[in-house]
Amino acid sequence: MDSSQTGSGRRARDFAGRLARAYPDIGCSLDFEDPLQCLVATMLSAQCTDRKVNLATPALFKRFPDIDAFAKADAEEIEPFIHSLGLFRRKAANIAAAARIIRDRYGGAIPNQIEQLVLLPGVGRKTANCVILNAYGRPGIMCDTHFCRVTRRFGLHDLDDPDKIEAVIARLLPPGLWGDFSHRAIHHGREVCRARNPACGHCPVGDGCAGRLSR
Repeated sequence: MDSSQTGSGRRARDFAGRLARAYPDIGCSLDFEDPLQCLVATMLSAQCTDRKVNLATPALFKRFPDIDAFAKADAEEIEPFIHSLGLFRRKAANIAAAARIIRDRYGGAIPNQIEQLVLLPGVGRKTANCVILNAYGRPGIMCDTHFCRVTRRFGLHDLDDPDKIEAVIARLLPPGLWGDFSHRAIHHGREVCRARNPACGHCPVGDGCAGRLSR
């Protein structure tokens, strides 16, 4: 049986509908103009807020406007532009290394396949899905910490591994819903269904939430 037609699938679609009604206009909160900027901004967003990333990237992208500029740079040249972000040294090194691979292996074009993106330094499935979804407009599930927490609390799974959670949600929802569902679940996790002190009393989608009922 198609997983989307099971009880869990109906629950997932119900939750997707609740999120859609609560947050009809939520989309990607990172600022970017092309796939390269989307990739770099998403790499920078690890363990950092999108707001902080958006403050740092205008100067970064002005100094490094294309893949060649990033590929020619040493990590030390990138670091001053992102020193306000977490893990900035590691991120600078990964960005420079990824840019060189993209230039040399892919002719400067950002890969549009998850299997290629995850081979780049500093790029996991969450980042790869973000690029596929937001830069290329194809279905993707962005399993960040907020997404994993929210979908667990609503009873869609009892897992901790993001890759396994992605696979579960991919079975429960049709691809056409993956992107909007991801953006809305992440927003809900940031603003309402927080890790500590979730605002259950003000939750717009909480009826039937397993986490809320257990409190």
